[in-house]
Amino acid sequence: MNRVPLAERMRPTKLSDVLGQSEIVGDGKILTEIAKKGEPVNLIFWGPPGTGKTTLARILAHEFNADFIEISAVTAGKKDVEAVVARAKTNWNLKTRTVLFVDEIHRFNKAQQDAFLPHVESGLITLIGATTENPSFEVISPLLSRSRVVVVSPLSKSAILQVLKNACKSENVTSIDDDALDYLAELSGGDARSALGDLELAISLSDHITRDIVIEAAGRKMPGYDKKGDNHYDTISAFIKSMRGSDTDAALYYLARMVEAGEDPKFIARRMVIFASEDIGLAGNGALSLATACFQAVERVGMPESGLILAHTCVALSKSRKNRDSADAWYAALDLARKTPNEPVPVWLRNAPTKLMRDLGYGKGQKWESGFHLDKNYLPDSIKDTTIFHSTEIK
Repeated sequence: MNRVPLAERMRPTKLSDVLGQSEIVGDGKILTEIAKKGEPVNLIFWGPPGTGKTTLARILAHEFNADFIEISAVTAGKKDVEAVVARAKTNWNLKTRTVLFVDEIHRFNKAQQDAFLPHVESGLITLIGATTENPSFEVISPLLSRSRVVVVSPLSKSAILQVLKNACKSENVTSIDDDALDYLAELSGGDARSALGDLELAISLSDHITRDIVIEAAGRKMPGYDKKGDNHYDTISAFIKSMRGSDTDAALYYLARMVEAGEDPKFIARRMVIFASEDIGLAGNGALSLATACFQAVERVGMPESGLILAHTCVALSKSRKNRDSADAWYAALDLARKTPNEPVPVWLRNAPTKLMRDLGYGKGQKWESGFHLDKNYLPDSIKDTTIFHSTEIK
């Protein structure tokens, strides 16, 4: 029995065999051009799991005629790094290039990433890192500045289908329903390794693979959603922007994705409270009360019923008229306050608790009565002509 997983057996060995990465592989594309030149380049591959980051690193190392060393930041320690450097020095003496591939490089702390820096700078090691997290936040600036970040995208459904068809041909699978293949591709979420793993298990369960066999093999897949990762922030951003654009369908869709992934409903409700004030504002003063009530209800009711409360509020906020006058004025006020933090308050506006202060004009002309207004400048003199709040027509 072949113990090598199907996903490993189907791994491409040439750039021309790589599917679904037309933005970075192909005539005139960055990785193809790098491979043609044959000169190693420090790279950071950024993309979700199962999109070919390791495969691309291996292919490039082969194109460079380099010694390929692969470590995982999850398991590697100080001794592993020292061993890599020692091997690279031996390769250097033998006039052989060394390509070090660090999987999940974001899991190395700053000190561990710093350890590679002098060897990357000297050219002893060509570094190719792979990360599922935004390298801007997870990779130290010196390494980032010496590397080219390459975005590796999730594979399209059509690309996953082709991967699956290639695997079926390779494994001599002749009896598989079209809707089973389609469902495998749908479940994968753009992750070829996941799709091939599900296919391999389905093959082991039956000689004739149907949709039901795929369901049995795959089980219920949890969405690829890390509450502290980029997908978390991307999804909540899409949710807020869909409500801002009054696209109720999209807002409900992203809400459902977050709920299905196990997002804290209070987090979603808090963001809707902020949205009600920031984006709806003066166009619907009742929106803030509704969103606040939503947050309180979610706290008291809990899931799964809170999904109904979140959906109700999401629809109401999406369909509401929008106005950012108060939010824009607040940001303008903050900016002005930061630029002029020490401007003296006009004397007539100051508190006057003593006779001396009153004699100096503190509080002069003020009256405690409704609607009282003096024809004077309320802002400090240096900024007295500044307009912070700009009222627009509410649509």
